[in-house]
Amino acid sequence: MCAIADSGSVRKAARQLGMTQPSLTTQLHRIEKALGGQLFFRAATGSRPTPLGHVVLSRARPIVADMRALVDEITAVSVREQGARLRIGSTSSRAVAGWLRRLRARLPGTDPALRIDVSANALLQMVSSGQLDAVFVHEVEGAPLRVPTNLDQHELIAREPQFIALPATHPATTKEVVDLADLAGDPWMVDPTVDGEWVGLRRIWAAAGVNPRVVHGDYLTAADLVAAGEVVTPCQPTSRPRHGMDIRPLRG
Repeated sequence: MCAIADSGSVRKAARQLGMTQPSLTTQLHRIEKALGGQLFFRAATGSRPTPLGHVVLSRARPIVADMRALVDEITAVSVREQGARLRIGSTSSRAVAGWLRRLRARLPGTDPALRIDVSANALLQMVSSGQLDAVFVHEVEGAPLRVPTNLDQHELIAREPQFIALPATHPATTKEVVDLADLAGDPWMVDPTVDGEWVGLRRIWAAAGVNPRVVHGDYLTAADLVAAGEVVTPCQPTSRPRHGMDIRPLRG
């Protein structure tokens, strides 16, 4: 319930909890049946608590916090007994493998534990609550992350360019740098669970005067659809092309 309320979506909550959306929906229905009332209003824009939901959440949050504190306390005891362990998190990035190698080289007495999550805000909250020690995240221009006040921030790269993955048969692959206008007629696949991505893309589309069709999905699926010639999708500069796909920088 707390995950649904915090993310505003059953789909986002399911991904954060490592569950499928149908299984989380079933679990929510069981809770609602046991309590005898609807806990969330559901709409195309997301889920928000009903009056009953607010009452239940006010009792649930302290329980969740106490349970997290208990788990953290047990983990701390286990770490003291087994040796140092560094708990790190990251959004999806090709830089993670190199980061882990450097950590192991510089801190040979530690055992880094890694958590990958699509939500940078969720990872930041996990550092704030003591579940992780450090996280590697990116912030989309115009969509600032919600950074808890008890965290220290270190900027590694001030500005990273945006690249685009497109089918190898696309006419724009003849260019070294692709303009948004070259992709105005293509369907774009966007993962709405990546914090800031949807807001950032809508902002640059509006500035360029384009309004492409949008398909929502995850970026692992997007790679297959790009290679099949069905969509284009934003990607990181370090992304590598696969068969049937090319990667180009976006101008500006």
